[in-house]
Amino acid sequence: MALFPTYLRNEIRPVRGEGVWLWDEGGKRYLDFTSGLGVCNLGHGHPRVREALENQASLLWHVSNLFSIPGQEAVANLLKEASHLDYAFFANSGAEANEAAIKLARRYGHEHRGTERPEVITFRSSFHGRTLATLTATGQEKVQQGCAPLPEGFVYAQYNDMDSVRMVAGENTVAVLLEIVQGEGGIRPADTGFLKELEAFCREREILLMVDEVQTGMGRTGNLFACRDAGILPDVITCAKGLGNGFPVGVMLGRRGLKEFFGPGSHASTFGGSPLAMAVVHAVLKELTETSLLEKSQETGAYLGNRLKETLLSHSLVKEVRGKGLMWGVELDCPAAPLVSHLAHKGLLALPAGPEVLRLLPPLIVTKEQTDIAVEMIVEGLVELEEETADGCVSRI
Repeated sequence: MALFPTYLRNEIRPVRGEGVWLWDEGGKRYLDFTSGLGVCNLGHGHPRVREALENQASLLWHVSNLFSIPGQEAVANLLKEASHLDYAFFANSGAEANEAAIKLARRYGHEHRGTERPEVITFRSSFHGRTLATLTATGQEKVQQGCAPLPEGFVYAQYNDMDSVRMVAGENTVAVLLEIVQGEGGIRPADTGFLKELEAFCREREILLMVDEVQTGMGRTGNLFACRDAGILPDVITCAKGLGNGFPVGVMLGRRGLKEFFGPGSHASTFGGSPLAMAVVHAVLKELTETSLLEKSQETGAYLGNRLKETLLSHSLVKEVRGKGLMWGVELDCPAAPLVSHLAHKGLLALPAGPEVLRLLPPLIVTKEQTDIAVEMIVEGLVELEEETADGCVSRI
């Protein structure tokens, strides 16, 4: 295979998708509770999104940002209304959106605060991307291994701990970057009280509050943006994944006062905000804002969470069930990989979130009946794992 082995790939080879289902080369059907790593929030092959992409593909694919792109203006206005922020910079991924946010924070520090060596506070167990800056912002040493020397300008606090934030904050602190729910860090939601206190702290010190909504944005937690659930208004929001429902796109949103720090020549992206991407994002946003899907997903997410707690917490392998909306984690008393593998074999696709957490990210269109099927399969998987070993933990199926 002429590919770098950077991924531990599942042996399943999907060739077709529709709604919450995937089919492999042999015709086997899988209930997809991964959504392509939290990307296909509207499910596979959504007709409104497909039609938008096909229509735009027949007109114009790419012109570059040296020209005005009407689709960018239309999408930016929709995002402005939804986020209550004022300006958008379009990129191709969540890592690129976070990279733009970090760059904006540094420019803000230099030009507004007069800080020569600006620092950004991030959090232990966070995840913000794989570029050199974003993997350094990520509070996980395993992501950073082999990539030294890392860029300076990042310090780490404990999640949900304001005392820790105050301890690492200093004169050079220009921004705080965090997830409302830590995804790769084990599906850990932020406490509302912590978020409120952090917002007040940042306002008091003229520190930018930057929220990474790459995984939580576009309805994953039941709201278009998870920070709206907590009632906070960040200075910067980054979003990707569900924004394009499978088409690569990302965005950094910022409040009005930050426009002066991101002027002509300060940042750029060759493919960011292409006509194709904007057509897809416009369709996604319209589907999320003009239908009752978000309300239905809130109901289904609450149902899934309750079913997981009622059904799984009695099992010896399960330590905790936590999450929000349609973003749930089941923390185990052993590695999650064997259970993920077992479920895939049975026809349910799920993910790990750290070594011992089973992560469930079904499309927002999932039904209660389909969540019941998934929960039953997880129960069966746990029972079989318990039977595999006397001490309640196995390294493989």
